[in-house]
Amino acid sequence: MSIDVITEYINSYGYIILFICLFFGIVGIPAPEESLLFLTGILISHHHLAMGSALVYSELGAFIGMLTAYYFGKYLGKPFIDRFGRHIGLTKEKWSVIENRYKANARKAITFGFYLPGVRQISPYFAGIAHFPFRQFFLFSLIGSVIWTIPIILAGYYTARVIYINPKYVPYLGVFLFVLYLVHLLWKKIIYKNKRKQK
Repeated sequence: MSIDVITEYINSYGYIILFICLFFGIVGIPAPEESLLFLTGILISHHHLAMGSALVYSELGAFIGMLTAYYFGKYLGKPFIDRFGRHIGLTKEKWSVIENRYKANARKAITFGFYLPGVRQISPYFAGIAHFPFRQFFLFSLIGSVIWTIPIILAGYYTARVIYINPKYVPYLGVFLFVLYLVHLLWKKIIYKNKRKQK
């Protein structure tokens, strides 16, 4: 999507476009949201967007997306697993193990999972299904969304002030980061297998 198309959408519908994109990025299909945030910073640097409004709408989109996914998990996910889990091999015993493991790492997953594609989409659903305390979820997801959206937007802003970046190439950044993440996971898996063989 070109800079002209994005600015046209924002001029037509306002900053709500940033909110909607990040909201559905958390609740819906995983997408390169980092690219959008980085591009937002570039657009701010080019004076197409205002810093304050862009930060607020981006943060709210991610944060409210987390809260929505949490409630979907809490009120729809648990009954679904109880009713259909056994058909996909997810017995109550297996789910109990998964739930306990998640609860042990929930705070880190909620706060820092924003930086991991896929984790930021799954984590709020898991928190809801596992009935992770809402007040804690609220706090950690708020902190996580702030330390995810703002630094990436600022990175785009200050990078664009130092060197010229053609906005049309920014979406490829998200693809690159996702591929890098997959390579990292593959590398960890290979190392883990080698360690098991050595034992």
